[in-house]
Amino acid sequence: MTAFAISWEVFGPAMSAIPVAADSDEGLMERFQRGDRSAFESLFRRHVAPLTSFLTRLTGSAAAAEDAVQLTFLSLVRSRDQFVRGSKVKPWLYAIASNAARDRFRRTRREDPGAEEPGEVAIDATHGDAGLRRRLHAALQELPAPQREAVVLHRLEGWSFGEIAEAVGASETAVKVRAFRGTQVLRELLKDVWEVDS
Repeated sequence: MTAFAISWEVFGPAMSAIPVAADSDEGLMERFQRGDRSAFESLFRRHVAPLTSFLTRLTGSAAAAEDAVQLTFLSLVRSRDQFVRGSKVKPWLYAIASNAARDRFRRTRREDPGAEEPGEVAIDATHGDAGLRRRLHAALQELPAPQREAVVLHRLEGWSFGEIAEAVGASETAVKVRAFRGTQVLRELLKDVWEVDS
C-alpha cells in the first residue's frame, strides 16, 4: 500500500469522530470540507487502492503511480473547497489523478526527454500469460489516448460511461463512441489470441 503523510494542521480543528463506513463519497467530502479529518481518512482508504491500480495502468509504472497517488490526495486536500456540492467525488478525484500523472510526466520529460507519456497502460501481472499481457499492452498503445482512456476506465476499471464522461469532460455519447472504436481496434489487433467481450 502507498505510504502517505500529511500534516494534519492543514485541516484546522478536529471535529467529533463519526462512524463513516456507510457514508457516500459525497457525504464524506462534505464532512471533510467542514474539517472532519476522519472523513478524509475514509475517502483515502476507500480510493487509494483503485486509484493506484488506475494510475499504474495509466503511467505504466508502479513508482510513478505511487507518486501520482500522493499528488492526487495532496491536491484533494488543497482544493477541497473547490469541490462543488452536488457533484460526484469519484470522477472529480480521477480527473485530479489523471492530471497528476500528466504533471508528473511533464516534470519527468524535462529531466529525461525520452520518457514515455502517461496513457501507457500496464496490464496487471495476475491476468493471463506473459505473452498475452505483452500483446494486450502493445495493442492498447495503438489506440489514440481518448480511446485508450475510455477502454481502460470502462473495461479494466469497471466505470459506467456516465462516470467516464464526467471525469474526462466529454458527453456520454462521445465516451461510448471512443470505447466502441477502441474495442473494435483491440478486437482486430488481438483476434488471433484473445476475444474481447462485447
